[in-house]
Amino acid sequence: MTDPTLRVLISPERLQARIREMGTQITADYPNGNLHLICVLKGACFFLTDLARAITRDVFVDFMGISTYGKGKTSSGEVKVTKDLDISLEGADVLLVEDIVDSGITLSYLVKLIEQRKPKSLRIAALLDKPERRLRPVEVSYVGFQIPDRFVVGYGLDYAEKYRNLDAICVLDETGPQP
Repeated sequence: MTDPTLRVLISPERLQARIREMGTQITADYPNGNLHLICVLKGACFFLTDLARAITRDVFVDFMGISTYGKGKTSSGEVKVTKDLDISLEGADVLLVEDIVDSGITLSYLVKLIEQRKPKSLRIAALLDKPERRLRPVEVSYVGFQIPDRFVVGYGLDYAEKYRNLDAICVLDETGPQP
């Protein structure tokens, strides 16, 4: 990575080690039954892939597309479903897999939406958490890292669809490129 507007916050090695720990804990917490991992697109797809491999039991995987950011650095506050699930969640243990918990607006909306589908249980696994930014209360059962209130990219997180493919979590310099 040679982009001068980026500073590594969490290295690839730290990311992978923490995801393996989370996978071990999730495997222990869900020894039986149908476990459905629901990935919030697009940002959580990298995290979902590595987390699913770290869980040593059978899982079902599906995807939901949600939009709240557009092309800016702050949430619009309006949540829009852009891709819905392909499978029923009724009676299943559901783990909602998110890249980052920020304001809580998106996740509180998703939790209400998924609860209407009558799962047996519903928990959240998030790679990153910014608790100081919370506008709506959200209970996150599995957190990879708590981070400061900085705009981050990489490992699925983007800025105007750029930087998703970085293998680290990086802080984007405030004077960085504009979309």
